[in-house]
Amino acid sequence: MSLYLAAEDLSMFGRDPWWLVVVKAVFCFAFLMVTVLFSIVWERKVVAWMQLRIGPNRHGPWGMLQSLADGIKLMLKEDVIVKRADKVVYVLAPVVAAIPAFMAIAVIPFGPAGNEISIFGQRTTMQLTDLPIAMLYILAVASVGIYGIVLAGWSSGSTYPLLGGLRSAAQMISYEIAMGAAFASVFLYSGSMSTSAIVEAQQDRWYIVLLPVSFVIYIVTMVGETNRAPFDMPESEGDLVGGFNTEYSSIKFALFMLAEYVNMVTVSAVSVTLFLGGWRAPWPISTFWEGANHGWWPMLWFVVKVLLLLFFFIWLRGTLPRVRYDQLMKLGWKVLLPVSVVWLMMVATVRTLRNENYDFAEIALYVAGVVVVLFLLSVVADIFRDRAEAQDQPAEPAAFDPMAGGFPVPPLPGQTLPPVPRRRPRRERELIVSGGSDTDSDGSSNGKEASDG
Repeated sequence: MSLYLAAEDLSMFGRDPWWLVVVKAVFCFAFLMVTVLFSIVWERKVVAWMQLRIGPNRHGPWGMLQSLADGIKLMLKEDVIVKRADKVVYVLAPVVAAIPAFMAIAVIPFGPAGNEISIFGQRTTMQLTDLPIAMLYILAVASVGIYGIVLAGWSSGSTYPLLGGLRSAAQMISYEIAMGAAFASVFLYSGSMSTSAIVEAQQDRWYIVLLPVSFVIYIVTMVGETNRAPFDMPESEGDLVGGFNTEYSSIKFALFMLAEYVNMVTVSAVSVTLFLGGWRAPWPISTFWEGANHGWWPMLWFVVKVLLLLFFFIWLRGTLPRVRYDQLMKLGWKVLLPVSVVWLMMVATVRTLRNENYDFAEIALYVAGVVVVLFLLSVVADIFRDRAEAQDQPAEPAAFDPMAGGFPVPPLPGQTLPPVPRRRPRRERELIVSGGSDTDSDGSSNGKEASDG
């Protein structure tokens, strides 16, 4: 199997009449909005089920209209603009955060690239448009969306929003590099950056099977990119009140909330496109049903996969606590980035060996040898690092004052909190045993005391 850069045949795109382009654009917008409305109710229901609570049950049947009630409530609330804010940037920031979240869905395929469906008698593809560099377009749009959060924190004229905006910028830089490396592995296997071509390349085997490390890296980075728990440090209420959106209210706050959930849907759709076969039917169905990947059915498989990934987001939020900020940065720079680069080099090596017509057993032997060498080097490095830390460690740990800066801060690794002084009780309390004195335990203890006496 030779590696080649596929010449993308995108001739079917750009041939739709203007009214059909408008219909597709409205559908993409409506798909995101309806999925967001469903995701908010679903998240509240699922987390309530995990925590043995009732969840929303007042608005509509089974509380299904809770999202609409929340939206109406936010629109009717007082729209406050703080006095110290940079008003132009303050008002523009929610728009900058929300609009790029909708733009990435334009290149996501909902079905095959051929003219599979008919809309008002016009044969067309189940995708708004496609580009030879569609994945770079998605990365660029995701990067622009972060500016809305950063500008919101800066323009609010308050300390906590500023810290939340800076955290978001650092988080985006830390995790988008590893995300790009995960994308590059897919590019090497598919030979294209076009989303429709990447899905077509997964006809025989999904890339979650061929590139499992890239899938895991992307799953972690997409949670960090969307600022979702346990990586929701830019809006951490425990130490930043509300983070970058602390000074926002009414419809501007709703735009930030909308952007977060739309980004969840977008990154889930990208994950489905790159690693889960896109619109293709799952393995058992595609083996015995030839029409599963034709007509309108591909849209069903695509939506089901997206909903499963949205459930994964909700599952994480209801399960894992928020990590510390230094742990967040350590995971991005010291774990994800080296692993993604090493994995990308291994994928490139395997593809090169396949191009040179090497046997699969020889390739597996080379890869296993590289893995063993890297493991041994990491073990040796850990041994020397532990010895150096043991020699540099002082005999007694330095005293740590959590209130030295005027407000309480948690101890860093290696620091211990001073013992808390406790008042000793004035008198020893007697242990009162429930029940009468004729119990077996009391009788046995009384008998033992009498014998000892």
